Amino acid sequence: MLRLPWTQPEDVMAYALLAAEEDGKDVSAVRSRWVDAGGSTEAPVDGATLVAPPQELRDLARVLLDEIDEIGLPVSLRRSEPDDLDAALELAPDAPALRAPRNPANDHTLSDRMRGAWLGRAAGCLLGKPVEKLPRDAIRAIAKSTSNWPIAGYFTNVGLAPDVAAAYPWNRRSKPTSLAENIDGMPEDDDMNFPLIALGLLEESGRGFDIDDVAKSWLSNLPGGRVFTAERIVYRNLLDGYEPVEAASVRNPFSDWIGAQIRTDVYGWANPGDPRGAAKLAWVDGWLTHRRSGLYGAMFAAAACSAALVTDSVETVLAAGLSVVPADSRYSAAIRFGAELGRGDLDDEAALDALAAEYGHLHWVHALNNSALLAFALTRSGGDFTRAISLAVTGGWDTDSVGATAGSICGALAGASALPAAWIEPLHGRLASSIPGFDGVLFDELAERTIALL
Repeated sequence: MLRLPWTQPEDVMAYALLAAEEDGKDVSAVRSRWVDAGGSTEAPVDGATLVAPPQELRDLARVLLDEIDEIGLPVSLRRSEPDDLDAALELAPDAPALRAPRNPANDHTLSDRMRGAWLGRAAGCLLGKPVEKLPRDAIRAIAKSTSNWPIAGYFTNVGLAPDVAAAYPWNRRSKPTSLAENIDGMPEDDDMNFPLIALGLLEESGRGFDIDDVAKSWLSNLPGGRVFTAERIVYRNLLDGYEPVEAASVRNPFSDWIGAQIRTDVYGWANPGDPRGAAKLAWVDGWLTHRRSGLYGAMFAAAACSAALVTDSVETVLAAGLSVVPADSRYSAAIRFGAELGRGDLDDEAALDALAAEYGHLHWVHALNNSALLAFALTRSGGDFTRAISLAVTGGWDTDSVGATAGSICGALAGASALPAAWIEPLHGRLASSIPGFDGVLFDELAERTIALL
Protein backbone atom coordinates (compact mmCIF):
# COMPACT_ATOMS: atom_id res chain seq x y z
CA MET A 1 0.00 0.00 0.00
CA LEU A 2 1.29 3.46 -0.93
CA ARG A 3 1.78 5.55 2.20
CA LEU A 4 2.84 9.12 1.43
CA PRO A 5 4.33 11.02 4.38
CA TRP A 6 3.11 14.51 5.32
CA THR A 7 -0.43 13.95 4.03
CA GLN A 8 -2.09 11.01 5.80
CA PRO A 9 -4.53 12.41 8.39
CA GLU A 10 -3.53 10.01 11.14
CA ASP A 11 0.14 10.94 10.70
CA VAL A 12 -0.55 14.68 10.53
CA MET A 13 -2.51 14.59 13.81
CA ALA A 14 0.57 14.44 16.03
CA TYR A 15 2.05 17.47 14.28
CA ALA A 16 -1.27 19.29 14.49
CA LEU A 17 -1.51 18.83 18.25
CA LEU A 18 2.06 20.05 18.76
CA ALA A 19 1.59 23.06 16.49
CA ALA A 20 -1.67 24.05 18.17
CA GLU A 21 -0.08 23.85 21.61
CA GLU A 22 2.90 25.93 20.42
CA ASP A 23 0.38 28.58 19.38
CA GLY A 24 -1.38 28.47 22.75
CA LYS A 25 -4.56 26.76 21.57
CA ASP A 26 -6.41 24.59 24.06
CA VAL A 27 -6.57 21.21 22.31
CA SER A 28 -6.74 19.07 25.43
CA ALA A 29 -10.18 17.71 24.56
CA VAL A 30 -9.09 16.90 21.01
CA ARG A 31 -5.97 15.18 22.30
CA SER A 32 -7.99 13.05 24.72
CA ARG A 33 -10.43 11.91 22.04
CA TRP A 34 -7.55 11.02 19.75
CA VAL A 35 -5.63 9.07 22.39
CA ASP A 36 -8.77 7.29 23.63
CA ALA A 37 -9.43 6.12 20.08
CA GLY A 38 -5.94 4.64 19.83
CA GLY A 39 -4.27 7.48 17.94
CA SER A 40 -0.60 8.27 18.45
CA THR A 41 0.68 11.64 19.63
CA GLU A 42 4.23 10.81 18.54
CA ALA A 43 5.26 12.28 15.20
CA PRO A 44 6.23 9.59 12.69
CA VAL A 45 9.95 8.90 12.49
CA ASP A 46 11.35 10.26 9.24
CA GLY A 47 11.95 7.41 6.82
CA ALA A 48 10.02 4.85 8.86
CA THR A 49 7.67 2.42 7.14
CA LEU A 50 4.15 3.62 7.83
CA VAL A 51 1.36 1.16 8.47
CA ALA A 52 -2.18 1.89 7.36
CA PRO A 53 -4.52 2.43 10.35
CA PRO A 54 -8.10 1.25 10.70
CA GLN A 55 -10.38 3.33 8.49
CA GLU A 56 -12.32 4.65 11.48
CA LEU A 57 -9.13 6.09 12.98
CA ARG A 58 -8.29 7.86 9.73
CA ASP A 59 -11.83 9.24 9.53
CA LEU A 60 -11.59 10.51 13.12
CA ALA A 61 -8.28 12.19 12.32
CA ARG A 62 -9.95 14.18 9.53
CA VAL A 63 -12.70 15.30 11.90
CA LEU A 64 -10.25 16.31 14.63
CA LEU A 65 -7.97 18.16 12.23
CA ASP A 66 -10.95 20.26 11.18
CA GLU A 67 -11.81 20.91 14.83
CA ILE A 68 -8.26 22.09 15.53
CA ASP A 69 -8.55 24.49 12.57
CA GLU A 70 -11.72 25.93 14.07
CA ILE A 71 -10.16 26.68 17.49
CA GLY A 72 -9.23 30.36 17.58
CA LEU A 73 -5.74 31.64 18.24
CA PRO A 74 -5.13 33.53 21.47
CA VAL A 75 -5.81 37.26 21.14
CA SER A 76 -2.27 38.12 22.22
CA LEU A 77 -0.81 36.00 19.42
CA ARG A 78 -3.10 37.51 16.81
CA ARG A 79 -1.97 40.96 17.91
CA SER A 80 1.77 40.26 17.96
CA GLU A 81 1.83 37.99 14.90
CA PRO A 82 -0.72 39.18 12.34
CA ASP A 83 -0.87 37.45 8.98
CA ASP A 84 -2.13 40.59 7.24
CA LEU A 85 0.76 42.15 5.31
CA ASP A 86 0.13 45.79 6.23
CA ALA A 87 -0.43 44.94 9.88
CA ALA A 88 2.76 42.91 10.02
CA LEU A 89 4.83 45.69 8.43
CA GLU A 90 3.29 48.26 10.77
CA LEU A 91 4.67 46.29 13.74
CA ALA A 92 8.14 45.95 12.23
CA PRO A 93 11.08 48.27 12.96
CA ASP A 94 12.38 50.77 10.44
CA ALA A 95 14.58 49.53 7.60
CA PRO A 96 18.24 50.58 7.43
CA ALA A 97 19.18 53.17 4.84
CA LEU A 98 19.99 51.40 1.58
CA ARG A 99 20.70 52.67 -1.91
CA ALA A 100 19.23 50.81 -4.89
CA PRO A 101 21.39 50.47 -8.03
CA ARG A 102 20.79 53.36 -10.45
CA ASN A 103 21.67 51.57 -13.69
CA PRO A 104 21.41 47.84 -12.96
CA ALA A 105 21.82 46.67 -16.56
CA ASN A 106 25.32 48.18 -16.69
CA ASP A 107 26.34 47.74 -13.06
CA HIS A 108 29.24 45.28 -13.10
CA THR A 109 29.37 45.10 -9.32
CA LEU A 110 25.68 44.19 -9.16
CA SER A 111 26.19 41.57 -11.87
CA ASP A 112 29.03 39.98 -9.90
CA ARG A 113 26.99 40.03 -6.70
CA MET A 114 23.98 38.50 -8.44
CA ARG A 115 26.14 35.67 -9.76
CA GLY A 116 27.56 35.29 -6.27
CA ALA A 117 24.08 35.02 -4.80
CA TRP A 118 23.01 32.24 -7.18
CA LEU A 119 26.30 30.35 -6.87
CA GLY A 120 26.45 30.86 -3.12
CA ARG A 121 22.96 29.51 -2.65
CA ALA A 122 23.87 26.41 -4.64
CA ALA A 123 27.14 25.79 -2.80
CA GLY A 124 25.59 26.20 0.65
CA CYS A 125 22.73 23.90 -0.30
CA LEU A 126 25.11 21.28 -1.69
CA LEU A 127 27.26 21.31 1.44
CA GLY A 128 24.25 20.58 3.63
CA LYS A 129 22.53 18.14 1.29
CA PRO A 130 24.21 14.87 2.37
CA VAL A 131 23.75 15.51 6.11
CA GLU A 132 20.22 16.92 6.09
CA LYS A 133 18.30 16.14 9.30
CA LEU A 134 21.29 14.49 10.99
CA PRO A 135 21.97 15.62 14.58
CA ARG A 136 25.03 17.73 15.33
CA ASP A 137 27.01 14.88 16.86
CA ALA A 138 26.55 12.80 13.71
CA ILE A 139 27.68 15.66 11.45
CA ARG A 140 30.71 16.22 13.65
CA ALA A 141 31.62 12.52 13.72
CA ILE A 142 31.37 12.18 9.93
CA ALA A 143 33.40 15.32 9.33
CA LYS A 144 36.10 14.34 11.83
CA SER A 145 36.32 10.81 10.46
CA THR A 146 37.01 12.17 6.97
CA SER A 147 39.50 14.86 8.09
CA ASN A 148 37.02 17.65 7.35
CA TRP A 149 36.66 19.21 10.79
CA PRO A 150 36.05 22.06 11.21
CA ILE A 151 34.08 21.76 8.00
CA ALA A 152 36.09 23.32 5.19
CA GLY A 153 34.89 21.43 2.12
CA TYR A 154 32.13 19.27 0.75
CA PHE A 155 31.41 16.03 2.60
CA THR A 156 33.07 12.84 1.42
CA ASN A 157 32.76 9.12 1.96
CA VAL A 158 36.49 8.63 1.43
CA GLY A 159 38.13 7.58 4.65
CA LEU A 160 34.90 7.33 6.63
CA ALA A 161 35.35 4.84 9.44
CA PRO A 162 32.97 1.85 9.19
CA ASP A 163 31.79 2.29 12.77
CA VAL A 164 30.86 5.92 12.11
CA ALA A 165 29.01 4.95 8.93
CA ALA A 166 27.11 2.27 10.86
CA ALA A 167 26.28 4.55 13.77
CA TYR A 168 24.97 7.38 11.60
CA PRO A 169 23.22 6.18 8.43
CA TRP A 170 23.39 9.10 6.03
CA ASN A 171 23.58 10.21 2.48
CA ARG A 172 21.64 7.37 0.83
CA ARG A 173 19.92 9.48 -1.82
CA SER A 174 22.54 12.17 -2.25
CA LYS A 175 25.63 9.96 -2.48
CA PRO A 176 25.73 9.76 -6.31
CA THR A 177 25.61 13.54 -6.76
CA SER A 178 26.52 15.39 -3.57
CA LEU A 179 29.80 14.05 -2.18
CA ALA A 180 33.10 15.69 -3.04
CA GLU A 181 34.21 12.70 -5.08
CA ASN A 182 30.98 12.63 -7.12
CA ILE A 183 29.93 16.27 -7.62
CA ASP A 184 29.52 17.12 -11.30
CA GLY A 185 27.46 20.29 -11.37
CA MET A 186 24.77 21.33 -8.90
CA PRO A 187 22.29 18.45 -8.50
CA GLU A 188 18.56 18.95 -8.22
CA ASP A 189 17.23 20.07 -4.86
CA ASP A 190 13.96 21.64 -3.75
CA ASP A 191 15.98 24.53 -2.28
CA MET A 192 17.05 25.35 -5.84
CA ASN A 193 13.84 24.38 -7.64
CA PHE A 194 11.78 26.97 -5.79
CA PRO A 195 14.00 29.94 -6.75
CA LEU A 196 13.66 28.79 -10.36
CA ILE A 197 9.88 28.79 -10.03
CA ALA A 198 9.99 32.29 -8.52
CA LEU A 199 12.17 33.51 -11.39
CA GLY A 200 9.80 32.02 -13.95
CA LEU A 201 6.82 33.51 -12.16
CA LEU A 202 8.30 37.02 -12.26
CA GLU A 203 9.22 36.62 -15.92
CA GLU A 204 5.77 35.39 -16.92
CA SER A 205 3.45 37.35 -14.61
CA GLY A 206 5.50 40.37 -13.58
CA ARG A 207 5.64 41.97 -10.16
CA GLY A 208 1.87 42.14 -9.96
CA PHE A 209 1.48 38.38 -9.65
CA ASP A 210 -1.12 37.15 -7.18
CA ILE A 211 -1.59 33.99 -5.16
CA ASP A 212 -3.55 32.34 -7.97
CA ASP A 213 -0.55 32.84 -10.24
CA VAL A 214 1.69 31.15 -7.67
CA ALA A 215 -0.67 28.18 -7.43
CA LYS A 216 -0.95 27.84 -11.21
CA SER A 217 2.81 27.95 -11.55
CA TRP A 218 3.18 25.17 -9.00
CA LEU A 219 0.61 22.94 -10.64
CA SER A 220 2.12 23.54 -14.08
CA ASN A 221 5.79 23.21 -13.21
CA LEU A 222 6.35 21.47 -9.89
CA PRO A 223 6.19 17.67 -9.51
CA GLY A 224 3.94 16.82 -6.56
CA GLY A 225 6.41 14.24 -5.30
CA ARG A 226 9.11 16.91 -4.94
CA VAL A 227 7.30 18.92 -2.28
CA PHE A 228 7.10 18.21 1.43
CA THR A 229 5.41 19.30 4.69
CA ALA A 230 3.26 22.43 4.14
CA GLU A 231 3.88 22.41 0.40
CA ARG A 232 2.60 18.85 0.07
CA ILE A 233 -0.46 19.62 2.19
CA VAL A 234 -1.29 22.65 0.04
CA TYR A 235 -0.63 20.80 -3.21
CA ARG A 236 -3.19 18.24 -2.08
CA ASN A 237 -5.65 20.93 -1.04
CA LEU A 238 -5.36 22.66 -4.41
CA LEU A 239 -6.10 19.40 -6.21
CA ASP A 240 -9.00 18.86 -3.82
CA GLY A 241 -10.60 22.10 -4.99
CA TYR A 242 -9.65 24.57 -2.27
CA GLU A 243 -8.95 28.09 -3.48
CA PRO A 244 -5.28 29.15 -3.25
CA VAL A 245 -6.09 31.90 -0.75
CA GLU A 246 -7.40 29.33 1.76
CA ALA A 247 -5.32 26.25 0.91
CA ALA A 248 -2.77 26.85 3.69
CA SER A 249 -5.47 26.99 6.36
CA VAL A 250 -6.88 23.50 5.87
CA ARG A 251 -5.43 20.64 7.93
CA ASN A 252 -1.97 22.16 7.70
CA PRO A 253 0.08 21.96 10.91
CA PHE A 254 3.27 22.91 9.08
CA SER A 255 2.47 26.57 8.47
CA ASP A 256 5.21 27.71 10.89
CA TRP A 257 7.87 25.59 9.19
CA ILE A 258 10.68 26.64 6.86
CA GLY A 259 9.19 25.81 3.46
CA ALA A 260 8.27 29.35 2.40
CA GLN A 261 11.61 30.73 3.55
CA ILE A 262 13.51 28.66 0.98
CA ARG A 263 11.43 30.08 -1.88
CA THR A 264 11.94 33.82 -1.71
CA ASP A 265 15.57 34.81 -2.34
CA VAL A 266 14.71 35.76 -5.92
CA TYR A 267 12.21 38.37 -4.73
CA GLY A 268 15.06 40.02 -2.83
CA TRP A 269 17.39 39.81 -5.81
CA ALA A 270 14.69 41.40 -7.99
CA ASN A 271 14.46 44.31 -5.50
CA PRO A 272 18.05 45.24 -4.55
CA GLY A 273 18.03 47.85 -1.82
CA ASP A 274 14.24 47.64 -1.34
CA PRO A 275 13.59 45.16 1.48
CA ARG A 276 9.92 46.02 1.85
CA GLY A 277 9.30 45.68 -1.87
CA ALA A 278 10.96 42.27 -1.71
CA ALA A 279 8.95 41.26 1.35
CA LYS A 280 5.65 42.15 -0.29
CA LEU A 281 6.33 39.73 -3.14
CA ALA A 282 7.47 37.09 -0.66
CA TRP A 283 4.25 37.53 1.31
CA VAL A 284 2.14 36.72 -1.76
CA ASP A 285 4.19 33.60 -2.46
CA GLY A 286 4.36 32.54 1.18
CA TRP A 287 0.63 33.01 1.79
CA LEU A 288 -0.07 29.99 -0.40
CA THR A 289 1.42 27.64 2.20
CA HIS A 290 2.36 29.38 5.46
CA ARG A 291 1.26 31.68 8.26
CA ARG A 292 2.94 33.56 11.10
CA SER A 293 6.54 32.33 11.61
CA GLY A 294 6.55 30.50 8.29
CA LEU A 295 5.31 33.58 6.48
CA TYR A 296 7.70 35.90 8.30
CA GLY A 297 10.58 33.63 7.32
CA ALA A 298 9.71 34.13 3.67
CA MET A 299 9.58 37.90 4.14
CA PHE A 300 12.80 37.98 6.19
CA ALA A 301 14.77 36.00 3.61
CA ALA A 302 13.59 38.19 0.73
CA ALA A 303 14.40 41.41 2.60
CA ALA A 304 17.81 40.13 3.72
CA CYS A 305 18.68 39.06 0.16
CA SER A 306 17.59 42.47 -1.10
CA ALA A 307 20.05 44.16 1.25
CA ALA A 308 22.88 41.70 0.61
CA LEU A 309 23.21 42.95 -2.97
CA VAL A 310 23.85 46.55 -1.94
CA THR A 311 25.71 46.45 1.40
CA ASP A 312 28.93 44.97 2.76
CA SER A 313 27.58 44.45 6.28
CA VAL A 314 25.97 41.36 7.77
CA GLU A 315 24.48 43.56 10.47
CA THR A 316 22.73 45.66 7.81
CA VAL A 317 21.44 42.51 6.15
CA LEU A 318 19.94 41.29 9.43
CA ALA A 319 18.45 44.71 10.17
CA ALA A 320 16.85 44.74 6.72
CA GLY A 321 15.40 41.28 7.32
CA LEU A 322 13.99 42.28 10.70
CA SER A 323 12.52 45.46 9.20
CA VAL A 324 9.69 43.41 7.65
CA VAL A 325 8.94 41.20 10.68
CA PRO A 326 6.76 42.19 13.65
CA ALA A 327 9.14 43.13 16.44
CA ASP A 328 7.33 41.16 19.15
CA SER A 329 6.92 37.99 17.09
CA ARG A 330 8.54 34.68 17.87
CA TYR A 331 10.36 34.86 14.55
CA SER A 332 11.96 38.19 15.35
CA ALA A 333 12.98 36.84 18.75
CA ALA A 334 14.63 33.81 17.12
CA ILE A 335 16.68 35.97 14.76
CA ARG A 336 17.75 38.25 17.61
CA PHE A 337 18.64 35.26 19.80
CA GLY A 338 20.85 33.72 17.14
CA ALA A 339 22.48 37.03 16.29
CA GLU A 340 23.25 37.79 19.93
CA LEU A 341 24.92 34.40 20.29
CA GLY A 342 26.93 35.13 17.17
CA ARG A 343 28.17 38.40 18.64
CA GLY A 344 28.79 36.89 22.06
CA ASP A 345 31.80 35.33 23.77
CA LEU A 346 30.73 31.68 23.72
CA ASP A 347 32.78 29.49 21.41
CA ASP A 348 31.01 27.90 18.46
CA GLU A 349 30.08 24.64 20.17
CA ALA A 350 28.82 26.33 23.33
CA ALA A 351 26.77 28.75 21.26
CA LEU A 352 25.25 25.89 19.26
CA ASP A 353 24.47 24.16 22.56
CA ALA A 354 22.62 27.31 23.62
CA LEU A 355 20.65 27.28 20.36
CA ALA A 356 19.73 23.65 20.90
CA ALA A 357 18.66 24.35 24.48
CA GLU A 358 16.35 27.13 23.32
CA TYR A 359 14.91 25.58 20.16
CA GLY A 360 15.85 21.91 20.15
CA HIS A 361 12.30 20.83 21.00
CA LEU A 362 11.10 21.93 17.56
CA HIS A 363 11.05 19.72 14.48
CA TRP A 364 14.17 19.91 12.35
CA VAL A 365 12.17 21.62 9.55
CA HIS A 366 10.63 24.35 11.75
CA ALA A 367 11.28 27.99 10.86
CA LEU A 368 12.32 29.22 14.32
CA ASN A 369 15.23 26.91 15.16
CA ASN A 370 16.64 27.05 11.64
CA SER A 371 16.35 30.84 11.45
CA ALA A 372 18.06 31.32 14.79
CA LEU A 373 20.87 29.13 13.46
CA LEU A 374 20.99 31.20 10.26
CA ALA A 375 21.34 34.43 12.23
CA PHE A 376 24.08 32.88 14.36
CA ALA A 377 26.02 31.65 11.32
CA LEU A 378 25.79 35.01 9.57
CA THR A 379 26.76 37.05 12.61
CA ARG A 380 29.55 34.79 13.85
CA SER A 381 31.05 34.57 10.34
CA GLY A 382 30.92 38.31 9.72
CA GLY A 383 29.97 37.44 6.15
CA ASP A 384 32.92 35.13 5.45
CA PHE A 385 31.48 32.64 2.98
CA THR A 386 33.19 29.43 4.12
CA ARG A 387 32.65 30.19 7.79
CA ALA A 388 28.98 31.02 7.29
CA ILE A 389 27.92 27.95 5.33
CA SER A 390 30.05 25.68 7.51
CA LEU A 391 28.47 26.97 10.71
CA ALA A 392 25.00 26.76 9.16
CA VAL A 393 25.55 23.08 8.39
CA THR A 394 27.46 22.26 11.59
CA GLY A 395 24.39 23.31 13.59
CA GLY A 396 22.26 20.50 12.15
CA TRP A 397 18.49 20.63 11.52
CA ASP A 398 17.59 21.59 7.94
CA THR A 399 21.19 21.79 6.81
CA ASP A 400 20.69 22.24 3.07
CA SER A 401 18.09 24.98 3.55
CA VAL A 402 20.04 27.00 6.11
CA GLY A 403 23.24 26.42 4.18
CA ALA A 404 21.53 27.67 1.02
CA THR A 405 20.25 30.90 2.59
CA ALA A 406 23.56 31.60 4.33
CA GLY A 407 25.34 30.94 1.04
CA SER A 408 22.95 33.17 -0.86
CA ILE A 409 23.46 36.11 1.48
CA CYS A 410 27.22 35.76 1.83
CA GLY A 411 27.62 35.04 -1.87
CA ALA A 412 25.87 38.31 -2.63
CA LEU A 413 27.97 40.19 -0.08
CA ALA A 414 31.19 38.87 -1.60
CA GLY A 415 30.35 38.63 -5.29
CA ALA A 416 31.12 35.62 -7.48
CA SER A 417 34.65 36.77 -8.22
CA ALA A 418 35.58 36.56 -4.52
CA LEU A 419 34.02 33.17 -3.73
CA PRO A 420 36.50 30.37 -2.92
CA ALA A 421 37.15 28.17 -5.95
CA ALA A 422 36.90 25.00 -3.86
CA TRP A 423 33.18 25.64 -3.38
CA ILE A 424 32.36 26.98 -6.84
CA GLU A 425 34.42 25.00 -9.37
CA PRO A 426 32.71 21.63 -8.68
CA LEU A 427 29.38 23.22 -9.69
CA HIS A 428 30.68 23.60 -13.27
CA GLY A 429 28.44 26.63 -13.61
CA ARG A 430 25.26 24.63 -14.13
CA LEU A 431 22.19 23.39 -12.28
CA ALA A 432 20.09 20.24 -12.67
CA SER A 433 16.33 20.57 -12.20
CA SER A 434 13.02 18.90 -13.00
CA ILE A 435 11.40 22.33 -13.44
CA PRO A 436 10.49 22.59 -17.15
CA GLY A 437 12.97 24.66 -19.13
CA PHE A 438 15.59 24.84 -16.40
CA ASP A 439 17.44 21.52 -16.43
CA GLY A 440 21.11 22.21 -17.11
CA VAL A 441 20.65 25.98 -16.93
CA LEU A 442 23.82 27.99 -16.38
CA PHE A 443 24.19 30.16 -13.29
CA ASP A 444 25.42 33.01 -15.46
CA GLU A 445 22.14 32.88 -17.36
CA LEU A 446 20.12 32.85 -14.15
CA ALA A 447 21.96 35.94 -12.92
CA GLU A 448 21.41 37.72 -16.24
CA ARG A 449 17.71 36.87 -16.25
CA THR A 450 17.33 38.11 -12.67
CA ILE A 451 19.00 41.43 -13.50
CA ALA A 452 16.73 41.76 -16.53
CA LEU A 453 13.79 41.92 -14.11
CA LEU A 454 15.04 45.17 -12.56
